[in-house]
Amino acid sequence: MFATFKMVMVYLTLGGLAGVIGIPYSLVVGNVRLLYRVVVRGIVPLGLRAAGVRVDVSGLERVPAGASCIFLANHVSNLDPPVLLPVLPGQCSVLLKKELMWIPLLGTAMRMARFVPVARGRRRETARESVAAAAAALRSGLHVVFFAEGTRSEDGRLAEFKRGPFYLAMETGAPVVPVAISGTQILMRKHSAAVRPGVAKVEILAAIDPAGYATRDELMRAARAAMVAALPEEMRPMQGVGKA
Repeated sequence: MFATFKMVMVYLTLGGLAGVIGIPYSLVVGNVRLLYRVVVRGIVPLGLRAAGVRVDVSGLERVPAGASCIFLANHVSNLDPPVLLPVLPGQCSVLLKKELMWIPLLGTAMRMARFVPVARGRRRETARESVAAAAAALRSGLHVVFFAEGTRSEDGRLAEFKRGPFYLAMETGAPVVPVAISGTQILMRKHSAAVRPGVAKVEILAAIDPAGYATRDELMRAARAAMVAALPEEMRPMQGVGKA
């Protein structure tokens, strides 16, 4: 638990300071670019290093230059966002639980950064609102990060994908960039707050142009196949599961 304590202390101390200073500054200048760099590129990796977590990233050269992309990653741990976001180029919008927007300071910063709140449940109208907000973020020049399964995998294996990212890709024409994350399921297990030192791997895969697919389901199958091939055997879905 000492690794967890060190990470939390970095985030509480430096994150709180960045919020107190950075949010008023961002309001004055009218953007959060500097605050994003300080927090996502600086404080978040520092917290991981304090906990003994090293991130091994490959495939950055596959990200299309000059394009707003939809990054689509698997999700096995609460460590996935802090491991993934700092290594992605540019500034990213992220879909997250609506309740997180209520956190003092942090919620304000996330709203300013155009993070997209997602309400619990399966109401079609709220899903459309989230997709519309993500499309607006793409049009503003941001990347958008989705965790493909919508929630953390129960057993570490790739679960079924949500269709929202593929609606968004077909609507906007933004390239879909699959990302395979592994190792975090060991460093911070589901239902546990303990962080273990070790290596998290992030592999950025070849971008997929939605224009090459007739339907969102075809696009989803292509993205899923790429991710399955990149993940270690023990993280791949059981045969016959999640083929849709």
